Amino acid sequence: MGRVNGKVAVVTGGAQGIGRAYAECLAAEGAKVVVTDIQDTSEVVDAIKKAGGEAIGLKTDVTSNVSLEAMVEAAETAFGPVELLVNNAAVFASIEMKPFTQISEDEWDLVMRVNVRGPFQAVKAVLPSMQKVGRGKVINISSGTVLRGAPMFLHYVSSKGAILAQTRALSRELAKDNIQANTIIIGLTETEGVKANQKMLGGAKAPTLAMRAISREMLPEDVLGTLLFLASEDSDFITGQSVNVDGGALNH
Repeated sequence: MGRVNGKVAVVTGGAQGIGRAYAECLAAEGAKVVVTDIQDTSEVVDAIKKAGGEAIGLKTDVTSNVSLEAMVEAAETAFGPVELLVNNAAVFASIEMKPFTQISEDEWDLVMRVNVRGPFQAVKAVLPSMQKVGRGKVINISSGTVLRGAPMFLHYVSSKGAILAQTRALSRELAKDNIQANTIIIGLTETEGVKANQKMLGGAKAPTLAMRAISREMLPEDVLGTLLFLASEDSDFITGQSVNVDGGALNH
């Protein structure tokens, strides 16, 4: 308990799935959590408060600077300067698996706008807040599809590959402000959204399980230990790195 005690943490895409697990975990470890999403966050916030934690919920579009500026202002008003940012918001669970020749330019642009530009804009928005406290942690979320070049998701895989590069470059620029930026690479995780997309789950589950050394479904809670390590002072001398959490499916 208390590994991030008193720290103000923003979790984007926190209304459900892995994002909700991140938010509840950080709150349980003492963080004051700002749960943001384009969906309703009230259920997550209520759950955190009921468990004795501190949280507020905000409707935030990570592709809008106006929305992000309002997010930071609300966070600072409620709790103080932001010290942790978990860039979780992404387009994934709703994606239809298809050959790249069938991906429209509009669909490509949507995935890139949310999955790549969104984290870039979110970091820019919280940077002045982190500078106020003289430290910070940026935790970006990538995907194991990048390491194995998963087919039928070219826009998604490309976007998550960009996150690895973005994090490495950001880590160089943020270091002077005592801010560490790292990436968690996660395997196929059985969230509510993924389970609802049976076409995707049906096509990806069997080969994913066959690759894993730990041969079982990956659940949101499987990522939480890595999240806490990267959010806490334990990782203060680690930046620009990627940690692969996938049950041993891929070694790199």
